[in-house]
Order: sequence, then structure tokens, then C-alpha cells
Amino acid sequence: MWQKNQTSLADFILEGLFDDSLTHLFLLSLTMVVFLIAVSGNTLTILLICIDPQLHTPMYFLLSQLSLMDLMHVSTTILKMATNYLSGKKSISFVGCATQHFLYLCLGGAECFLLAVMSYDRYVAICHPLRYAVLMNKKVGLMMAVMSWLGASVNSLIHMAILMHFPFCGPWKVYHFYCEFPAVVKLVCGNITVYETTVYISSILLLLPIFLISTSYVFILQSVIQMCSSGSKRNAFATCGSHLTVVSLWFGACIFSYMRPRSQCTLLQNKVGSVFYSIITPTLNPLIYTLRNKDVAKALRRVLRRDVITHCIQRLQLWLPRV
Repeated sequence: MWQKNQTSLADFILEGLFDDSLTHLFLLSLTMVVFLIAVSGNTLTILLICIDPQLHTPMYFLLSQLSLMDLMHVSTTILKMATNYLSGKKSISFVGCATQHFLYLCLGGAECFLLAVMSYDRYVAICHPLRYAVLMNKKVGLMMAVMSWLGASVNSLIHMAILMHFPFCGPWKVYHFYCEFPAVVKLVCGNITVYETTVYISSILLLLPIFLISTSYVFILQSVIQMCSSGSKRNAFATCGSHLTVVSLWFGACIFSYMRPRSQCTLLQNKVGSVFYSIITPTLNPLIYTLRNKDVAKALRRVLRRDVITHCIQRLQLWLPRV
């Protein structure tokens, strides 16, 4: 299947995730099915929140941002991998690699900050319900989402600018299916002390969302314990359950991929970790929120019912003039 690679001196070569065996062809097909589910689920979530007025709240606005990040994340990595496999080429241009590097770091960092913001939203809703409209109104939610995007963009831009400024040793072969920074760093010829310092500082900053999430849930747990009604406790746990599940999946995959000792890291394990947070997590997130969230499920039924009624009225209007 593979054609002879005609790459220029400015191209990187992506090793990819699959070869041309029948088993890997089946795995690619399975990956594309999962990709389509991720795209459909996140797109549907965004559309539902935009269309249904009852979902125009800070909580669901933040959820729409999470779905947008997941949609962009899965598209940034998987589409290039599939295109290379189907075209028989393994190359990616220098600019393309830099762009992919920037996007996946930006989206990953923004999702970390957004999950922290969503935990604050749950903290205010459960611990200070009477002040929710003041502490977490639409303006505050918008500002927090913008800060998540902006902070992650600045961080990833610094990473990308420093890394891509280094000279690279040939052959420019990236042992991954996209331009992930640990795989690209291995190609650098010069002294990477400056970049390692940048990564170290960024890692410390990205621990802040974990601290904020943990702190929020400590206060939430204290408030739930003090509740007298068992129904209130169930509602509180149901409200936080989806968010906690998403947080566990996302940060668990990131910790597995980037916070293990180098001596224990293998190429296969790195790829498996990347597949999990690049494909599996964006696919599961909308399913977790739609299956466990009654408001989203009701909104979906309302939209479907509205579309059916609208379709029936249109057919009736076409039929009546003939009568």
C-alpha cells in the first residue's frame, strides 16, 4: 500500500500508527468509526446547547466549549493520520508540524483549565446556590472560557516557537502518528536546556487546574455531607458525577503519557496513551454528559419532536393546496 515517499528537506516523516497489514487496516477502520462517533457526538452537543434556550446557562456554555475543544482535538490528530495512510505518504511539512504541535498543545492546555473552571461552577452551584446567579453568571462564564483559551494559546505558542527554532538532525522521522512534542524533541541537534526549562514551568502551571479541581471537590464533599435530605445528596452526586468522570479520564491519560519516568516509557505505550486522550476521551465525553444528564436528554427530545412537527407541517402545507 505504501508508495515511495517523495519528501522535501523541509518535511518531517510521521511513522504513523498502522502499517499495511489486514489487522492494521481493520484497526484503522475501527479508529475512523470511533472518530465519526466523536465528531457526531460533540457536534450534536454544541448544536443542542446553541438551539435549546433552556440550556443557555453558564454550565452548558462551558460544556459546549469542552465539546468544541474535543472536536478540534480529534480532528487535529486523526485526520492527518488517516490522510497519510490512505494516500500512502508519511510526510508532514515543517509548517504543518508546527501548526499541529501548536493546536494539540493549545487544546490540551485549554481543556485542563476549562475542567477547573467547570469544577468551580459545580462548587458554586452546590455550596452557594443562592449566590449562583451573581458568582457564576453568563459574563463570568464567558470570561473564564476566554481566559482558558487565551492562557493555553500563549503557553502553546511559546512551546512551539522555542521548539521549532532548534536545528533538527536528519532523518526527520517522528516516531509517532502526529507531531507530539516528546517525539519531536528527540530530533533536536542542539542544547535543549531552555526548552526543558519551559516544559518544567508549564508542567507546574498545569498542576494548578488539578489543585483547583481537588479543592473544589473537597468543599463540595463537605457541603454534601452536611445535607439532610438524601434526595439533595443524590442530585449533588449526579450533578458532579459526569464532570468527575471526564476529569479522571483526561488527567489520567495525560499523567500516563507525560508524567512517567523516561526509563519506563516505550514508543508503544506513548502511542497508546496518545490514542486514549486523542480519540477515546473526546468520544466518551459527549456520551457521558448526554447519557447521565437529564437536561441534555430532554433537550434532544424537544429538538427531535420540534423537527418532526415542523416536517409534518411542511408536508401538510404542500398537500393542502392540492386539495
